[in-house]
Amino acid sequence: MWRITAQACWVLLSICFLRNLVFGWFQQNSGRPQTQHNEHQSSESDSADQSCLCHLTGVLDDCFCDVESIDVFNNFKIYPRIKKLAERDYFRYYKVNLKRPCPFWPDDGHCSIKDCHVEPCPESKVPIGIKSGNYNKYSQAANTMSDEAECEQANKLGAINSTLSNQSKEAFADWARHDDAQDHFCELDDETSPDAEYVDLLLNPERYTGYKGASAWRVWNSIYEENCFKPRSVYRPLNPLAPSRGDDDGEGFYKWLEGLCLEKRVFYRLISGLHSSINIHLCAEFLLDEGWGRPAWGPNIQEFRRRFDTAETKGEGTRRLKNLYFLYLIELRALSKVAPYFERAIVNLYTGSSEEDGETKELLLQIFNEIKSFPMHFDEKSMFAGHKIEAKTLKEEFRLHFKNISRIMDCVGCSKCRLWGKLQTQGLGTALKILFSEKEIQNLSEHSPSKGFQLSRQEIVALMNAFGRLSTSIYQLHNFRLMLKEKR
Repeated sequence: MWRITAQACWVLLSICFLRNLVFGWFQQNSGRPQTQHNEHQSSESDSADQSCLCHLTGVLDDCFCDVESIDVFNNFKIYPRIKKLAERDYFRYYKVNLKRPCPFWPDDGHCSIKDCHVEPCPESKVPIGIKSGNYNKYSQAANTMSDEAECEQANKLGAINSTLSNQSKEAFADWARHDDAQDHFCELDDETSPDAEYVDLLLNPERYTGYKGASAWRVWNSIYEENCFKPRSVYRPLNPLAPSRGDDDGEGFYKWLEGLCLEKRVFYRLISGLHSSINIHLCAEFLLDEGWGRPAWGPNIQEFRRRFDTAETKGEGTRRLKNLYFLYLIELRALSKVAPYFERAIVNLYTGSSEEDGETKELLLQIFNEIKSFPMHFDEKSMFAGHKIEAKTLKEEFRLHFKNISRIMDCVGCSKCRLWGKLQTQGLGTALKILFSEKEIQNLSEHSPSKGFQLSRQEIVALMNAFGRLSTSIYQLHNFRLMLKEKR
């Protein structure tokens, strides 16, 4: 009997040891506060801990995934790879028109702060394959047609086109643009415009430039107040930058939000998540010291507290951050859906260097494989699942609202902020396009590069960089957790 009892004790001790070891590792990596406290820890430290990130935990609304699972998955599996992908030539050069006029109000004038400036990439620096636009250069279909066949086909096409009037050609072009735009959730820049330029994203990183005030407030206020399905009965401003109105704790607002249908609630949470992600980037890359030499950027804990601390935001900071995680899940789901599009041998990320392009695609497929292994994806099938006519109307309203937001990005006065705002908005718009094109993706042809569902290079670059920004935001949250603990 004594031997059995001793063995049982050893088993229990081993279980307890392993449990503490795993629990301690999980707390360290997920940023959860320790359950044991020093007896001499001050009440001020306890208060600081309660007002920081300790409430950012548990299951997210409208899905079956928890914050801790996303932290571990992103920080250890996704972030290191997506960071490398953004450094590859195919994904670092983004063609964008930063000179499009604001379509909604008179131009306030561009930000005069030097850090607002975007340095376009000289044509000589852009890889030849990207400039040529032949994104499937290595595919079998692109190389099977002989020169004679190409000339014969060109002559036939030329003969047909010569019989068309200029008015007819313009009409056909308009029809093609209209048909193509039906699947788009954002306003795409015309890459053939003389104002569209290539930008090296690595040389123009997203960070705090000093752009703020009435111009920035008006952009976000228009996004929230005019596009988030807000009824007239809700007087509380949706814009978190708007001044507080008395002792409003937001209870009425959140009752309204919970009363919305899933689709409209999702829309608001996507915009809030995007806003939160951008704010984290600005806090993590804040202008700390201009000095006499080169300016220095780094994390600003005070600014982070101002935007997300529970006490500073009357409890809304945690909700904003949870919306970031929700947006991450939406884009993660879109990437899992679009993986078959890129897994086809016919799709190549062409820059002109076969070695570079092969390594880039291999890295991209590694990311897709990790994403597909994630067990708690968002279920988008519950969206737009009602009556056929009502669902179609709501989907179109959803699309037009988001498209309007992409146009508002042309009203951002800071060129660097406009660049990253347009890219992240287009990335999210591309993710939505993917989620609502499931049947088209499933019916893709293995051998045809031009039939069925298509993504332009501009959409691909925006999609992966936008997701990379979300991944970076969640990674930076872990860093802020550690810094806040050190401050205690």
